[in-house]
Amino acid sequence: MATFTYEALNASGKPQKGTIEATSTEEAIAKIKGQGLYPSNIKEQAAAKKDGGAGGGGDAAKKKKPGTRRGGSVGQKQLTTFTRQLSTLQDAGLPLLRSLQILESQQKPGKLKNTLIGITEEVEGGTSLSEAMSKYPKAFNLLYVKMVAAGEVGGVLDIILQRLAEFMEKSERLKRKIKGAMVYPIVVVGIATIILTGIMVFIIPKFEEIFKDFGVDLPGLTMVLMATSRWFAGTQAGQVIPGWLIVLPSPVIFWFLFKIIRKTEPGRAVTDVIALRIPVFGNLIRKTIIARFTRTLGTLIAAGVPILEAIKITKETSGNYVYEKALQGVYDSIREGEGFAGPLRESKTCDAIVVNMIDVGEETGELDQMLMKIADNYDEEVDVAVASLVSLLEPLMVVFLGGFVGLIVVAMFLPLVKMIQSLQGGGL
Repeated sequence: MATFTYEALNASGKPQKGTIEATSTEEAIAKIKGQGLYPSNIKEQAAAKKDGGAGGGGDAAKKKKPGTRRGGSVGQKQLTTFTRQLSTLQDAGLPLLRSLQILESQQKPGKLKNTLIGITEEVEGGTSLSEAMSKYPKAFNLLYVKMVAAGEVGGVLDIILQRLAEFMEKSERLKRKIKGAMVYPIVVVGIATIILTGIMVFIIPKFEEIFKDFGVDLPGLTMVLMATSRWFAGTQAGQVIPGWLIVLPSPVIFWFLFKIIRKTEPGRAVTDVIALRIPVFGNLIRKTIIARFTRTLGTLIAAGVPILEAIKITKETSGNYVYEKALQGVYDSIREGEGFAGPLRESKTCDAIVVNMIDVGEETGELDQMLMKIADNYDEEVDVAVASLVSLLEPLMVVFLGGFVGLIVVAMFLPLVKMIQSLQGGGL
């Protein structure tokens, strides 16, 4: 009979650790569940000792581990492909270690290959796959690790990996749609800014020289434009830095400042609240977050992760402070033996239809399926919202840029009209 070490959650959602004796992993899981616990990780203690005692081989493996943790942040597309391939190999019946070795050998040199080298060595040394992946948080986030752990405990790793791949593919598809929608306006605004800066720096100063030569009285609009042009070109008295050196890099500067602010807890809270209140964009952000958190929670529950741990993971991966607080309220409510829908309704972060569907899911015992339906519905709404946003942005940009260029043209032509009138009067 072997000894197993385990990590589990009790009925109130508190983590517990311990050891148990059993003849197999399945028997150990059954015994742990019989104690009213929900196992999240289980490992055979005897196997680890055997690896460590064979001529010091375990010590050598431990010494290698720090050196093999060369993995870094892995692209979502690469990670999705790896997950799908690992699921296929596991479904085909290949041993886990052999599957990892095959996938590692076919990877091109890079962060994912380095990460897989480390994970393969960990698994070969007797570590579970989820535990090995948890040591590379830049590649495998908490959601990924917990789902793999649930698959290992339940003996359905291939099915869990398949669900995880589908989840990642849908999330990546949603990100691509939003990013693709923003490419057009960003490119147009960027090119327009460069062109307008060129007009301010090179064209308008020429007109200013002409107006000075003719001694024309300039209208207020033209004088403001001339002053702006001098600021852009850096020709104002006492000016040290040309304006174009401030305007052109300002988007990059604002982006870095935004990132710095987001690293602080108050800054993240304020920016998340503001983001949800931005006209048009706020509604799109809200729908995107609801689609993400319902799909995440539904996938975790369907994978067999205990409800409290699933909510905790969903909260940590929601990506928005407002929804983190709402999910924390749900977590506290369920831990106290109450329902899911009540605190979510009180938080006013979701539409009534979302809360009602979750309520029905709780009553029927099909919460995971109901959450996935909500996610699919909101994915469609996001698609419609993105298409509407693009169609709205195009005419708005045309009107804005056309109005700005028209303002410059009017400001330049008003003095020219005065010049022509004075020349005609002088000729007469």
